Amino acid sequence: MRSFSYRRASDPDMAVRALSAAAAANNPLTKATAQPLAGGTTLIDLMKLDVMRPAAVVDINPLAHAWSAIEPDGEALRLGALAKMSDVAAHAEIRRSYPVIADSLRLAASAQLRNMATLGGNVMQRTRCSYFRDVSYENCNKRNPGSGCAAMDGVNRMHAVLGTSDQCIATYPGDFAQALIALDAVVEITGKAGTRSMPFAQLHKAPGSTPEIETTLQPGELISAFSIQGRWPRSVYLKARDRQSYEFALSSAAVALDVQDGTIRDARVALGGVATVPWRAREAEALLKGEKFDEALAQRVAHAAFADARGRRHNSFKIGLGRRVVARALQQAVTMEI
Repeated sequence: MRSFSYRRASDPDMAVRALSAAAAANNPLTKATAQPLAGGTTLIDLMKLDVMRPAAVVDINPLAHAWSAIEPDGEALRLGALAKMSDVAAHAEIRRSYPVIADSLRLAASAQLRNMATLGGNVMQRTRCSYFRDVSYENCNKRNPGSGCAAMDGVNRMHAVLGTSDQCIATYPGDFAQALIALDAVVEITGKAGTRSMPFAQLHKAPGSTPEIETTLQPGELISAFSIQGRWPRSVYLKARDRQSYEFALSSAAVALDVQDGTIRDARVALGGVATVPWRAREAEALLKGEKFDEALAQRVAHAAFADARGRRHNSFKIGLGRRVVARALQQAVTMEI
């Protein structure tokens, strides 16, 4: 690991100033010379691999007293960005009213990591693409813009089939983000100009021609909270993976339904493990609204969710797998007791 300076932020203003001072406005945040440190479960790994090389690390854990609240109020939910994944997953009201959130956190990583990792850090985690994480490979557009993408013709079993470009097919690795995007979450961002909010769906950027720019955050900005309107007790997160613990998704689905008298009044479907960003399957959702659920409908929805998927040599199986995961998640959501 390369040498770096360490600063401990005493308040949000200090954290923002420290991060802004070292950040160049024309550089992607992931290459900024200063990086925030919370749980550290991603940043430290990437620094050890020499993928991220910050000259300064700003410890934001002292902000936890203000940024780690878990606040359900009956018709809405607010989660501080520094809340621990394990605390949120175990919270009784979240398990009752937002099981898709609890499940997405419970099925992520190991118990030890969930005890350390924060919600804000989780949604900002970077791809597990082996060509990105191994600096001996020169051609990675996400790490070395303009160098090419070794995964295109390389080993791409874990890579994306949705949201890809001719510059990058790296998969977004998180689970919690799928629950957030399915529930129309809003993200609160703290920066030099104060606090702003935007739909969580606008936080991550598809690779397009600039895969090195992964989010819409500006230099010095930090995620401070997430909020969700309404309750979603009929919701599930289903994750298919190579082993049953401590493994990233081959395909996952976050499904939330509002069912009244057997009719689906509202439906949310998000996909994980198969896309370059947290992926909302809006065309699939449209097929569900106003319908009564049956297996034929589940299959139509599942196929619609992957209508634009593009498989490659090793990852084409994800399309069929993803359809099965969506259909099964729908079945579980419809039949769950609430």
